[in-house]
Amino acid sequence: MSAKLGPIEKRQRQIITPEGVAMPMTVASRGARVAALLLDFFILYFAMFVFILLMIWLASGFMEALIDQAEDQITGAGEFLAVVVILFFFLARYGYFLSFELGPRGATLGKRACGIRIASRDGGRLTAEAVIARNLLRDIEMFLPIAFLLSAPGGEMGNAGIAGMIWFVLFMAFPFFNKDALRAGDIIAGTWVVEAPRTKLADALSTMGAADGRSELTGTRYEFGEAELSIYGEHELQTLERVLRASDDKAMSAVHETICAKIGWTPGAGDERAFLEAFYAQLRARLESDMRFGKRKADKYSESN
Repeated sequence: MSAKLGPIEKRQRQIITPEGVAMPMTVASRGARVAALLLDFFILYFAMFVFILLMIWLASGFMEALIDQAEDQITGAGEFLAVVVILFFFLARYGYFLSFELGPRGATLGKRACGIRIASRDGGRLTAEAVIARNLLRDIEMFLPIAFLLSAPGGEMGNAGIAGMIWFVLFMAFPFFNKDALRAGDIIAGTWVVEAPRTKLADALSTMGAADGRSELTGTRYEFGEAELSIYGEHELQTLERVLRASDDKAMSAVHETICAKIGWTPGAGDERAFLEAFYAQLRARLESDMRFGKRKADKYSESN
């Protein structure tokens, strides 16, 4: 009789990266996702409120300055401020989520606070198309049905209001009907929300014996330059560490070949572990050195920041 899985174990998944390496993931809890969304909305609408107050203050200043001037100038100033407010609301509504989720961390401020992030379900790069698609779907999932509800005449819920309510409830309940807590936008975009990796690098391998880059088997000394080490980031370091800990010859051979192709080396055979240990030790040292100066490189697709 199998042991009953706990709540965290039920959310653990394993994906295969494009390099052919199995990588564990933990799907974010539904509670964390709701909390992150509410926090994001609070940040977004608080910023909008502050902006409106600023526009009111500016408008009052314009009115005082133009009170003695022609009426068409006053009207023009008011129309300009109205356009600025509309543009700000549009950019804030879409730009907030897109700008943060397209960043190297793949997470808004709310998601960062809750320790979760967006990731591609196939283990590959999180593309701009996927982020845009999942955010545009939020209009269909949430904002359009809310608009139906708010447009009910006299506060009475007619057919449009009832349809909007059903629509809203169905989409909000969608994450509860699949084990990965995917919303419709995630399904369309091929994404999911997972627990973010630790901001601190994991402890180094205690069995590492090639910190100086020299192979005990062949005597070859592996040294990698700045350009070669700058290709990869923390994500790849953690993946490489899992491969070395597992000591799977097939996986090490595949990763060895992938790294060699990426940095322009000709892959040999028979000394894969020494090569990977040396690359791991030197890549880790570089990333830790950068972190001391406040620079982070999340993965091979992102720039140091």
